Amino acid sequence: MRNLLVLGGGTAGTMVANKLYKKLDRKEWTITIIDKDDEHIYQPGLLLMPFGVYSPEELIKSRRHFIPKGVEFIQSAIEKIVPELNQVFLVGGRAIDYDQLVIATGTTPRADQTPGMSDPKVWKKSVFDFFTFEGSLALRDALANWEGGRLVVHITEMPIKCPVAPLEFAFLADAYFTERKMREKVTISYVTPLEGAFTKPTCSRALGGMLSDRNIILEPDFMLEHIDPEQKIMVSMDEREIPFDLLVTVPLNMGDDLIARSDMGDELNYVPVDKTTFLSKKYSNIFALGDASDIPASKAGSVAHFAVDIFAENFMQHISGQPMTGKFDGHANCFIESGAGKGLLIDFNYETEPLPGMFPIPVVGPFPLLKESRLNHLGKLAFRWIYWNLLLKGRWIPISDQMSMAGKHRAFEEKQNGEKKEVDHYAHH
Repeated sequence: MRNLLVLGGGTAGTMVANKLYKKLDRKEWTITIIDKDDEHIYQPGLLLMPFGVYSPEELIKSRRHFIPKGVEFIQSAIEKIVPELNQVFLVGGRAIDYDQLVIATGTTPRADQTPGMSDPKVWKKSVFDFFTFEGSLALRDALANWEGGRLVVHITEMPIKCPVAPLEFAFLADAYFTERKMREKVTISYVTPLEGAFTKPTCSRALGGMLSDRNIILEPDFMLEHIDPEQKIMVSMDEREIPFDLLVTVPLNMGDDLIARSDMGDELNYVPVDKTTFLSKKYSNIFALGDASDIPASKAGSVAHFAVDIFAENFMQHISGQPMTGKFDGHANCFIESGAGKGLLIDFNYETEPLPGMFPIPVVGPFPLLKESRLNHLGKLAFRWIYWNLLLKGRWIPISDQMSMAGKHRAFEEKQNGEKKEVDHYAHH
Protein backbone atom coordinates (compact mmCIF):
# COMPACT_ATOMS: atom_id res chain seq x y z
CA MET A 1 0.00 0.00 0.00
CA ARG A 2 1.11 3.51 -0.79
CA ASN A 3 0.25 6.44 1.47
CA LEU A 4 -0.77 9.97 0.52
CA LEU A 5 -0.03 12.17 3.52
CA VAL A 6 -1.75 15.57 3.80
CA LEU A 7 -0.41 18.04 6.35
CA GLY A 8 -3.21 20.41 7.38
CA GLY A 9 -6.96 19.92 7.61
CA GLY A 10 -7.98 23.39 6.44
CA THR A 11 -9.62 24.34 3.15
CA ALA A 12 -6.97 22.99 0.76
CA GLY A 13 -6.09 19.87 2.77
CA THR A 14 -9.71 18.84 3.27
CA MET A 15 -10.55 19.35 -0.40
CA VAL A 16 -7.52 17.30 -1.47
CA ALA A 17 -8.62 14.39 0.74
CA ASN A 18 -12.17 14.48 -0.59
CA LYS A 19 -11.21 14.81 -4.25
CA LEU A 20 -8.53 12.11 -4.21
CA TYR A 21 -10.49 9.67 -2.03
CA LYS A 22 -12.90 9.39 -4.96
CA LYS A 23 -10.13 8.94 -7.54
CA LEU A 24 -7.46 6.76 -5.92
CA ASP A 25 -7.70 2.96 -5.93
CA ARG A 26 -8.35 2.14 -2.28
CA LYS A 27 -6.67 -1.24 -2.69
CA GLU A 28 -3.42 0.56 -3.57
CA TRP A 29 -3.61 3.85 -1.62
CA THR A 30 -4.30 5.09 1.87
CA ILE A 31 -4.86 8.76 2.71
CA THR A 32 -3.83 10.32 6.03
CA ILE A 33 -4.46 13.88 7.26
CA ILE A 34 -2.57 15.40 10.19
CA ASP A 35 -3.63 18.54 12.03
CA LYS A 36 -2.93 19.85 15.51
CA ASP A 37 -6.62 20.34 16.37
CA ASP A 38 -10.14 19.34 15.34
CA GLU A 39 -11.54 22.84 14.77
CA HIS A 40 -12.25 23.86 11.19
CA ILE A 41 -12.87 27.63 11.10
CA TYR A 42 -14.84 29.34 8.33
CA GLN A 43 -12.25 32.04 7.82
CA PRO A 44 -14.28 34.50 5.67
CA GLY A 45 -16.62 34.81 8.65
CA LEU A 46 -13.86 36.20 10.88
CA LEU A 47 -14.10 39.51 9.01
CA LEU A 48 -17.83 39.73 9.73
CA MET A 49 -17.96 38.50 13.34
CA PRO A 50 -16.76 41.84 14.80
CA PHE A 51 -19.82 43.49 13.23
CA GLY A 52 -22.29 40.96 14.64
CA VAL A 53 -23.05 39.20 11.34
CA TYR A 54 -22.02 35.77 12.67
CA SER A 55 -21.93 34.27 16.13
CA PRO A 56 -18.81 32.30 17.13
CA GLU A 57 -20.59 28.93 16.94
CA GLU A 58 -21.56 29.55 13.31
CA LEU A 59 -17.90 29.64 12.27
CA ILE A 60 -16.46 26.44 13.81
CA LYS A 61 -17.13 22.79 12.97
CA SER A 62 -15.24 19.55 13.58
CA ARG A 63 -12.64 18.73 10.92
CA ARG A 64 -13.73 15.11 11.12
CA HIS A 65 -17.18 16.08 9.83
CA PHE A 66 -15.66 16.88 6.41
CA ILE A 67 -13.08 14.09 6.12
CA PRO A 68 -14.20 10.87 4.35
CA LYS A 69 -14.63 7.90 6.66
CA GLY A 70 -11.93 5.97 4.82
CA VAL A 71 -9.32 8.67 5.47
CA GLU A 72 -7.26 8.48 8.66
CA PHE A 73 -7.17 11.68 10.72
CA ILE A 74 -4.28 12.09 13.17
CA GLN A 75 -4.69 14.93 15.66
CA SER A 76 -1.16 15.98 16.55
CA ALA A 77 1.34 18.78 16.24
CA ILE A 78 4.11 18.09 13.72
CA GLU A 79 7.77 18.43 14.59
CA LYS A 80 9.51 18.04 11.23
CA ILE A 81 9.35 16.85 7.63
CA VAL A 82 12.35 14.79 6.50
CA PRO A 83 12.02 14.50 2.70
CA GLU A 84 15.15 12.35 2.36
CA LEU A 85 13.42 9.64 4.45
CA ASN A 86 9.89 10.26 3.08
CA GLN A 87 8.80 10.68 6.68
CA VAL A 88 7.02 13.22 8.86
CA PHE A 89 7.80 13.24 12.58
CA LEU A 90 5.10 14.17 15.05
CA VAL A 91 5.77 15.95 18.34
CA GLY A 92 6.59 13.05 20.65
CA GLY A 93 8.69 11.23 18.08
CA ARG A 94 6.23 9.10 16.08
CA ALA A 95 7.19 8.82 12.40
CA ILE A 96 4.61 8.71 9.57
CA ASP A 97 5.76 7.33 6.21
CA TYR A 98 4.53 8.76 2.95
CA ASP A 99 4.86 8.06 -0.76
CA GLN A 100 3.35 11.39 -1.79
CA LEU A 101 3.12 14.44 0.48
CA VAL A 102 0.77 17.43 0.25
CA ILE A 103 1.69 20.38 2.46
CA ALA A 104 -1.39 22.47 3.25
CA THR A 105 -0.33 24.03 6.54
CA GLY A 106 -1.62 27.52 5.71
CA THR A 107 -0.41 30.92 6.80
CA THR A 108 -0.67 32.73 10.13
CA PRO A 109 -0.60 36.38 11.24
CA ARG A 110 2.54 36.98 13.32
CA ALA A 111 2.24 40.09 15.48
CA ASP A 112 5.45 39.02 17.24
CA GLN A 113 7.44 39.87 14.10
CA THR A 114 6.82 43.64 14.42
CA PRO A 115 8.40 45.46 17.41
CA GLY A 116 5.73 46.75 19.77
CA MET A 117 2.73 45.20 18.01
CA SER A 118 2.23 42.32 20.44
CA ASP A 119 3.18 44.35 23.52
CA PRO A 120 0.77 43.41 26.38
CA LYS A 121 0.01 47.12 26.93
CA VAL A 122 -1.80 47.29 23.56
CA TRP A 123 -2.33 43.79 22.13
CA LYS A 124 -6.07 42.95 22.20
CA LYS A 125 -6.60 46.20 24.15
CA SER A 126 -6.10 48.86 21.49
CA VAL A 127 -4.38 46.76 18.77
CA PHE A 128 -6.35 43.89 17.22
CA ASP A 129 -6.27 41.46 14.32
CA PHE A 130 -9.30 39.78 12.76
CA PHE A 131 -7.63 36.89 10.91
CA THR A 132 -7.65 34.71 14.03
CA PHE A 133 -10.74 33.50 15.87
CA GLU A 134 -9.54 34.96 19.17
CA GLY A 135 -8.64 38.28 17.56
CA SER A 136 -11.98 38.60 15.77
CA LEU A 137 -13.91 37.83 18.96
CA ALA A 138 -11.90 40.35 21.01
CA LEU A 139 -12.39 42.97 18.30
CA ARG A 140 -16.16 42.40 18.33
CA ASP A 141 -16.26 43.30 22.03
CA ALA A 142 -13.91 46.26 21.58
CA LEU A 143 -16.01 47.80 18.78
CA ALA A 144 -19.23 47.36 20.74
CA ASN A 145 -17.84 49.38 23.64
CA TRP A 146 -15.79 51.94 21.70
CA GLU A 147 -16.81 55.57 22.03
CA GLY A 148 -14.91 56.89 19.02
CA GLY A 149 -11.56 58.38 18.08
CA ARG A 150 -8.90 57.46 15.52
CA LEU A 151 -9.54 54.06 13.92
CA VAL A 152 -6.65 52.85 11.77
CA VAL A 153 -7.00 49.82 9.47
CA HIS A 154 -3.57 48.59 8.51
CA ILE A 155 -1.61 46.03 6.46
CA THR A 156 1.95 45.30 7.60
CA GLU A 157 3.27 43.62 4.47
CA MET A 158 2.09 41.54 1.52
CA PRO A 159 1.23 38.73 0.90
CA ILE A 160 -1.70 38.26 3.27
CA LYS A 161 -4.78 36.08 3.44
CA CYS A 162 -7.46 37.62 1.20
CA PRO A 163 -5.86 40.94 0.16
CA VAL A 164 -9.22 42.76 0.03
CA ALA A 165 -10.29 41.85 3.59
CA PRO A 166 -8.71 44.93 5.25
CA LEU A 167 -10.51 47.15 2.71
CA GLU A 168 -13.74 45.36 3.53
CA PHE A 169 -13.12 46.02 7.22
CA ALA A 170 -12.73 49.75 6.54
CA PHE A 171 -15.97 49.85 4.50
CA LEU A 172 -17.85 47.82 7.11
CA ALA A 173 -16.55 50.02 9.93
CA ASP A 174 -17.82 53.11 8.11
CA ALA A 175 -21.28 51.54 7.77
CA TYR A 176 -21.21 50.19 11.34
CA PHE A 177 -20.50 53.57 12.94
CA THR A 178 -22.94 55.32 10.61
CA GLU A 179 -25.69 52.90 11.68
CA ARG A 180 -24.82 53.58 15.33
CA LYS A 181 -25.08 57.30 14.61
CA MET A 182 -21.50 57.97 15.75
CA ARG A 183 -19.62 58.18 12.45
CA GLU A 184 -18.73 61.84 13.09
CA LYS A 185 -16.91 60.71 16.24
CA VAL A 186 -14.64 58.37 14.27
CA THR A 187 -11.74 59.15 11.94
CA ILE A 188 -10.97 56.13 9.74
CA SER A 189 -7.58 55.75 8.03
CA TYR A 190 -6.52 52.96 5.68
CA VAL A 191 -2.76 52.41 5.93
CA THR A 192 -1.07 50.17 3.38
CA PRO A 193 2.44 49.37 2.07
CA LEU A 194 0.99 49.41 -1.46
CA GLU A 195 1.04 52.42 -3.81
CA GLY A 196 -2.76 52.53 -3.74
CA ALA A 197 -5.82 50.82 -2.29
CA PHE A 198 -5.12 47.50 -4.06
CA THR A 199 -2.45 45.72 -6.08
CA LYS A 200 -4.11 45.97 -9.52
CA PRO A 201 -4.46 49.42 -11.16
CA THR A 202 -8.10 49.36 -12.37
CA CYS A 203 -9.32 47.78 -9.15
CA SER A 204 -7.12 50.06 -7.06
CA ARG A 205 -8.66 53.16 -8.66
CA ALA A 206 -12.20 51.87 -8.08
CA LEU A 207 -11.58 50.88 -4.46
CA GLY A 208 -9.60 54.05 -3.77
CA GLY A 209 -12.57 56.06 -5.00
CA MET A 210 -14.83 54.15 -2.63
CA LEU A 211 -12.53 55.01 0.29
CA SER A 212 -12.67 58.69 -0.68
CA ASP A 213 -16.47 58.61 -1.00
CA ARG A 214 -16.71 57.29 2.55
CA ASN A 215 -14.30 59.88 3.95
CA ILE A 216 -11.71 57.19 4.72
CA ILE A 217 -8.16 58.55 4.59
CA LEU A 218 -5.79 56.53 2.38
CA GLU A 219 -2.18 56.37 3.59
CA PRO A 220 -0.18 54.49 0.90
CA ASP A 221 3.49 53.43 0.80
CA PHE A 222 3.62 53.00 4.59
CA MET A 223 6.22 50.39 5.52
CA LEU A 224 5.80 49.76 9.25
CA GLU A 225 9.00 49.70 11.29
CA HIS A 226 7.57 49.55 14.81
CA ILE A 227 4.65 50.46 17.05
CA ASP A 228 5.15 52.67 20.10
CA PRO A 229 2.82 51.06 22.65
CA GLU A 230 3.17 53.93 25.14
CA GLN A 231 2.21 56.70 22.70
CA LYS A 232 -0.02 54.52 20.47
CA ILE A 233 1.83 55.58 17.35
CA MET A 234 2.78 53.61 14.22
CA VAL A 235 6.22 54.52 12.86
CA SER A 236 7.27 53.73 9.28
CA MET A 237 10.70 52.93 7.86
CA ASP A 238 10.92 56.54 6.61
CA GLU A 239 9.92 57.82 10.08
CA ARG A 240 6.35 58.83 9.21
CA GLU A 241 4.10 58.61 12.26
CA ILE A 242 0.41 57.70 12.44
CA PRO A 243 -1.32 57.91 15.84
CA PHE A 244 -4.27 55.66 16.69
CA ASP A 245 -6.83 55.03 19.39
CA LEU A 246 -7.92 51.69 17.90
CA LEU A 247 -5.65 49.85 15.47
CA VAL A 248 -7.02 46.99 13.40
CA THR A 249 -3.96 45.47 11.81
CA VAL A 250 -3.04 42.61 9.53
CA PRO A 251 0.31 41.51 11.00
CA LEU A 252 3.05 40.00 8.87
CA ASN A 253 1.71 36.71 7.47
CA MET A 254 4.03 33.70 7.59
CA GLY A 255 3.82 30.03 6.77
CA ASP A 256 4.01 27.41 9.51
CA ASP A 257 7.23 27.26 11.54
CA LEU A 258 7.26 23.55 10.65
CA ILE A 259 8.46 24.59 7.18
CA ALA A 260 11.43 26.46 8.69
CA ARG A 261 12.27 23.55 11.01
CA SER A 262 12.28 21.28 7.96
CA ASP A 263 14.43 23.70 5.93
CA MET A 264 11.90 23.65 3.09
CA GLY A 265 10.72 27.26 2.78
CA ASP A 266 11.59 30.81 1.82
CA GLU A 267 12.13 33.65 4.32
CA LEU A 268 8.37 33.72 5.08
CA ASN A 269 8.15 29.91 5.47
CA TYR A 270 6.30 29.37 2.19
CA VAL A 271 7.19 26.29 0.13
CA PRO A 272 8.66 27.09 -3.32
CA VAL A 273 6.60 25.31 -5.99
CA ASP A 274 5.84 25.44 -9.69
CA LYS A 275 3.05 28.05 -9.84
CA THR A 276 1.05 26.05 -12.40
CA THR A 277 1.27 22.52 -10.90
CA PHE A 278 2.17 23.13 -7.19
CA LEU A 279 4.93 20.52 -7.38
CA SER A 280 7.88 21.31 -5.11
CA LYS A 281 10.85 22.80 -6.95
CA LYS A 282 13.11 20.46 -4.98
CA TYR A 283 11.22 17.21 -4.33
CA SER A 284 9.38 15.16 -6.94
CA ASN A 285 6.84 13.67 -4.50
CA ILE A 286 5.91 16.79 -2.53
CA PHE A 287 3.23 19.36 -3.39
CA ALA A 288 2.21 22.50 -1.50
CA LEU A 289 -1.32 23.86 -1.84
CA GLY A 290 -3.40 26.70 -0.47
CA ASP A 291 -1.68 29.35 1.61
CA ALA A 292 1.35 27.15 2.30
CA SER A 293 2.88 27.63 -1.16
CA ASP A 294 4.80 30.59 -2.58
CA ILE A 295 2.67 31.00 -5.73
CA PRO A 296 2.17 34.69 -6.62
CA ALA A 297 -1.62 34.52 -6.23
CA SER A 298 -4.11 35.72 -3.65
CA LYS A 299 -4.04 33.67 -0.45
CA ALA A 300 -7.81 33.23 -0.54
CA GLY A 301 -10.18 30.29 -0.37
CA SER A 302 -11.15 30.62 -4.03
CA VAL A 303 -7.52 30.07 -5.06
CA ALA A 304 -7.40 26.87 -3.00
CA HIS A 305 -10.67 25.75 -4.60
CA PHE A 306 -9.56 26.31 -8.22
CA ALA A 307 -6.06 25.01 -7.50
CA VAL A 308 -7.27 21.74 -5.97
CA ASP A 309 -9.59 21.11 -8.92
CA ILE A 310 -6.57 21.20 -11.25
CA PHE A 311 -4.27 19.43 -8.79
CA ALA A 312 -6.55 16.40 -8.41
CA GLU A 313 -6.38 15.57 -12.13
CA ASN A 314 -2.67 16.34 -12.27
CA PHE A 315 -1.94 14.12 -9.27
CA MET A 316 -3.47 11.09 -10.96
CA GLN A 317 -1.23 11.69 -13.99
CA HIS A 318 1.78 12.30 -11.77
CA ILE A 319 1.54 9.00 -9.86
CA SER A 320 1.12 7.17 -13.18
CA GLY A 321 4.39 8.60 -14.42
CA GLN A 322 2.71 10.86 -16.98
CA PRO A 323 3.28 14.61 -17.49
CA MET A 324 0.86 16.84 -15.63
CA THR A 325 -1.30 18.56 -18.25
CA GLY A 326 -3.35 20.89 -16.03
CA LYS A 327 -1.93 24.40 -15.62
CA PHE A 328 -3.24 26.70 -12.89
CA ASP A 329 -3.55 30.29 -14.13
CA GLY A 330 -3.78 31.99 -10.72
CA HIS A 331 -7.57 32.28 -10.90
CA ALA A 332 -9.15 34.00 -7.90
CA ASN A 333 -12.49 35.61 -7.28
CA CYS A 334 -13.72 37.38 -4.21
CA PHE A 335 -16.83 39.09 -2.94
CA ILE A 336 -15.95 42.41 -1.31
CA GLU A 337 -18.29 43.68 1.39
CA SER A 338 -18.75 47.44 0.96
CA GLY A 339 -21.18 48.07 3.83
CA ALA A 340 -24.88 48.90 4.11
CA GLY A 341 -25.93 45.56 2.58
CA LYS A 342 -23.92 45.92 -0.63
CA GLY A 343 -20.81 44.33 -2.08
CA LEU A 344 -18.57 44.01 -5.12
CA LEU A 345 -17.13 41.00 -6.91
CA ILE A 346 -13.70 40.73 -8.50
CA ASP A 347 -12.38 37.95 -10.77
CA PHE A 348 -8.73 37.82 -11.87
CA ASN A 349 -5.63 35.65 -12.38
CA TYR A 350 -1.83 35.85 -12.73
CA GLU A 351 -1.98 37.85 -15.94
CA THR A 352 -5.31 39.70 -15.89
CA GLU A 353 -6.38 42.24 -13.31
CA PRO A 354 -9.99 42.57 -12.05
CA LEU A 355 -12.17 44.10 -14.77
CA PRO A 356 -15.81 45.26 -14.93
CA GLY A 357 -18.44 43.05 -16.54
CA MET A 358 -20.80 40.24 -15.47
CA PHE A 359 -20.08 36.91 -13.74
CA PRO A 360 -20.24 33.98 -14.26
CA ILE A 361 -22.33 34.26 -17.46
CA PRO A 362 -21.64 37.10 -19.94
CA VAL A 363 -24.37 39.79 -20.01
CA VAL A 364 -26.68 37.63 -17.83
CA GLY A 365 -24.47 37.52 -14.74
CA PRO A 366 -26.19 37.61 -12.30
CA PHE A 367 -23.22 39.11 -10.39
CA PRO A 368 -21.80 42.46 -11.59
CA LEU A 369 -18.01 42.76 -11.48
CA LEU A 370 -16.28 45.76 -9.89
CA LYS A 371 -19.67 47.32 -9.14
CA GLU A 372 -21.57 47.61 -5.88
CA SER A 373 -24.81 45.65 -5.68
CA ARG A 374 -27.11 44.02 -3.15
CA LEU A 375 -26.74 40.72 -5.00
CA ASN A 376 -22.99 40.62 -4.41
CA HIS A 377 -23.58 41.07 -0.67
CA LEU A 378 -26.08 38.21 -0.69
CA GLY A 379 -23.58 36.11 -2.64
CA LYS A 380 -21.00 36.67 0.08
CA LEU A 381 -23.44 35.51 2.76
CA ALA A 382 -24.59 32.52 0.69
CA PHE A 383 -21.01 31.32 0.28
CA ARG A 384 -20.91 30.05 3.87
CA TRP A 385 -23.51 27.36 3.01
CA ILE A 386 -21.65 26.54 -0.23
CA TYR A 387 -18.37 26.26 1.69
CA TRP A 388 -19.64 23.85 4.37
CA ASN A 389 -21.83 21.73 2.08
CA LEU A 390 -20.20 21.69 -1.34
CA LEU A 391 -16.68 23.10 -1.52
CA LEU A 392 -15.04 21.34 1.44
CA LYS A 393 -16.60 18.02 0.49
CA GLY A 394 -15.11 18.23 -3.00
CA ARG A 395 -18.47 18.45 -4.74
CA TRP A 396 -18.92 20.06 -8.15
CA ILE A 397 -19.44 23.83 -8.25
CA PRO A 398 -20.38 25.30 -11.68
CA ILE A 399 -17.49 27.78 -11.94
CA SER A 400 -14.48 27.07 -14.14
CA ASP A 401 -11.10 26.69 -12.46
CA GLN A 402 -9.62 28.71 -15.34
CA MET A 403 -10.48 32.41 -15.53
CA SER A 404 -12.62 33.35 -18.53
CA MET A 405 -12.50 36.71 -20.30
CA ALA A 406 -16.06 36.24 -21.57
CA GLY A 407 -18.35 38.99 -20.35
CA LYS A 408 -15.56 41.25 -19.09
CA HIS A 409 -14.93 44.81 -20.28
CA ARG A 410 -11.33 45.64 -21.00
CA ALA A 411 -10.13 49.23 -21.08
CA PHE A 412 -6.99 49.93 -23.05
CA GLU A 413 -5.21 52.74 -24.73
CA GLU A 414 -4.73 53.12 -28.43
CA LYS A 415 -2.77 55.75 -30.27
CA GLN A 416 -4.97 57.58 -32.73
CA ASN A 417 -3.53 60.43 -34.75
CA GLY A 418 -0.63 60.58 -32.33
CA GLU A 419 -2.95 60.88 -29.28
CA LYS A 420 -3.86 58.29 -26.66
CA LYS A 421 -7.53 57.37 -26.53
CA GLU A 422 -9.18 55.04 -24.01
CA VAL A 423 -11.37 52.38 -25.59
CA ASP A 424 -13.85 50.15 -23.76
CA HIS A 425 -15.08 46.95 -25.34
CA TYR A 426 -16.35 43.50 -24.43
CA ALA A 427 -13.74 40.77 -24.43
CA HIS A 428 -15.28 37.68 -26.05
CA HIS A 429 -12.31 35.35 -26.33
